[in-house]
Amino acid sequence: MFDEQPTLELLFQQLGLEHNQEAIEKFIQTHQLAAETKLHCADFWSEGQREFLKSHWKKDDEWAIVVDTLNEQLHSDAHVHL
Repeated sequence: MFDEQPTLELLFQQLGLEHNQEAIEKFIQTHQLAAETKLHCADFWSEGQREFLKSHWKKDDEWAIVVDTLNEQLHSDAHVHL
């Protein structure tokens, strides 16, 4: 596996995306999801990216925390009505 503890930068690298801080911030700002949209169901992922996110979240492995962080950040503009 990986010798490094997974980070958001490493996650973006694994997804084949630009993974410097500026690129990550821009991605998060421009890819906000509606509250009801699950992270892995977003239409901007390729099938491989979708499977990577979904499988590691389901496994609850070392990547799950980073996937959860990305999920929270991509839903930061979502308004949940109680």
